[in-house]
Amino acid sequence: MKIITIVGARPQFVKAAAVSRAIAEHNASTNSGAVKIHEIIIHTGQHFDENMSDIFFEEMEIPRPDYHLEVNSLGHGAMTGRMLEKIEEVLLKEQPDWVLVYGDTNSTLAGALAAKKLHINVAHVEAGLRSFNMAMPEEINRILTDRISDLLFCPTDAAVKNLENEGFTTHDLRIIKTGDVMQDAALYYRDKAVVKSTIIEKLGLKNQPFALCTIHRAENTDAPVRLNAIFAALAEIAAEMPIVLPLHPRTRAKLAHCGMVPQSLSSGIRMLDPVGYFDMLQLLENAQIVLTDSGGLQKEAFFFSKPCVTLRDETEWVELVEGGYNLLAGADAEIIVSNYRCLCQICPDFDVDLYGEGKTAQNIVNLLLEGTVD
Repeated sequence: MKIITIVGARPQFVKAAAVSRAIAEHNASTNSGAVKIHEIIIHTGQHFDENMSDIFFEEMEIPRPDYHLEVNSLGHGAMTGRMLEKIEEVLLKEQPDWVLVYGDTNSTLAGALAAKKLHINVAHVEAGLRSFNMAMPEEINRILTDRISDLLFCPTDAAVKNLENEGFTTHDLRIIKTGDVMQDAALYYRDKAVVKSTIIEKLGLKNQPFALCTIHRAENTDAPVRLNAIFAALAEIAAEMPIVLPLHPRTRAKLAHCGMVPQSLSSGIRMLDPVGYFDMLQLLENAQIVLTDSGGLQKEAFFFSKPCVTLRDETEWVELVEGGYNLLAGADAEIIVSNYRCLCQICPDFDVDLYGEGKTAQNIVNLLLEGTVD
């Protein structure tokens, strides 16, 4: 069986690492007469910075991409169109049995569209997630990808319910709750990060409480009012607890455009270049609380039993909000600070299974091997 995996953004590298490892384990354990999987990886180039891309393939021992399309730094339409064109060329050459796409980026949609137009089966990992905010490009990508996929791998019960509510059970496809591959990755790499990362020592944060923050979504970075409000809140929080902020290149550029020089924003905010996966896991392990607009980091905070303030008006991970692990704050400075203080005072019970038990990638491989669509 030939599978083409399409990735392009940092969170997709983490998810694909878990599935690629499960594929390798399957191939190593099968008899000579059993079906083996030949995985071909396409990297669209959506994240191209070394700290946002190359370091993940090195650290996580992901097979190097067979094709690197180098499509980046374009508007949504141009980027998706260029990816669609180049992915189609690879699919025509390789003729895979399945195309595997992850999440909700332009790479996800371009890969699914290219495959479907060539009548190639599409499997979508992280299907069924909804923010119900059509102003988000990610929401458009995930809805359209779900609609043209043949296998919908849902991480949660809520994701399955979303698809049922939208009438997906009447379509010619399969909806399956598999769990979340990001938990597979976090469990597998957690111990490796302790050995391989020295970021806590380098930052002088050993046994020191700090908050971990990331900001990258267009709804925040492209809106100066929201960006200013978020950093006003961070400055207030930093007076109470140091903040470590690995800064996405787009966020750094937007701060400069707004006349906000990162080094002068607050002495309590430690701004870093983007960090690798092992460094991020160690920051999560040692942080007291997380503030983020990232979908993936919200879940990873839960995996590491850390409360999270989400700097968005809504989230796809509704179970985290319902369980009290995650408080939505939008970009309101007063609410951000209030939610931060609230979560510092309470200790939610993290001993619940929301995302599977680290077996999701193997579930996905087994389902692909079945090779049938009901």
